[in-house]
Amino acid sequence: MSAPQELTEDRLLGGRVVLRQPRQGLRVGLDAVLLAAGIPARPGQRVLEAGCGSGAGFLCLAARVPGLGILAVEQDPDLAALAAANAAANGLGDRVQVLCADVRDLALARRLPACDHAFANPPFWPGGSASPVVARRNATHEAGADLEDWTAFLAAALRPRGSLTLILPAARLDAGMAALASAGCGGTCLLPFWPRAEQPAKRVLLQARRNSRSPARIEPGLVLHTAAGGFTPAADSVLRDAAPLPGTAA
Repeated sequence: MSAPQELTEDRLLGGRVVLRQPRQGLRVGLDAVLLAAGIPARPGQRVLEAGCGSGAGFLCLAARVPGLGILAVEQDPDLAALAAANAAANGLGDRVQVLCADVRDLALARRLPACDHAFANPPFWPGGSASPVVARRNATHEAGADLEDWTAFLAAALRPRGSLTLILPAARLDAGMAALASAGCGGTCLLPFWPRAEQPAKRVLLQARRNSRSPARIEPGLVLHTAAGGFTPAADSVLRDAAPLPGTAA
């Protein structure tokens, strides 16, 4: 492992989740919490997160849905070790397995125990200006693995009709839907996130089911901020009270 990074200790979901994460570089934002709120998991099921970083996504999901079996994959060995440590610190050490691996390793995905749900906040930009900070660049810009690689890996570990969920910039909606279809997932649900009412969505949640032939649908979505700048009551219930996203509950 590389030289130790300075870490901060932060709280998510109104203090339900304790997260240690690097002070510099890749920091957890709203995306991980919103993604976790969209997974339609039930107690006792098995879930897979690819590109888990320090573990914020699966920790938020576990705080909302007790009794899950959790598999997590992270390519960066330092972040993988930190995610495992965060799982233990949140009392989930016996329920979480973190693997240091690449999402292009489809053979690994096929060897994993079959999962009921799989999700990721993948790198999404195929080009353009990237951050000079390696961790941020790896989190936002495709480098070797593209969206089709991510969806193929996640789908390969799913049971039939298992859900596959991505959070993406709205500008990558078409690429995300194409990647889900390429992975054999259908019945896609689109849930937009609007910064404020009457503003264009900047983020979207895409969710599909392996081998599903159901028609696609668009859910009402979630307005994140009021005109005054605070969170809307609906967003606050998701981000602080661990409520599921509308339209995605199991």
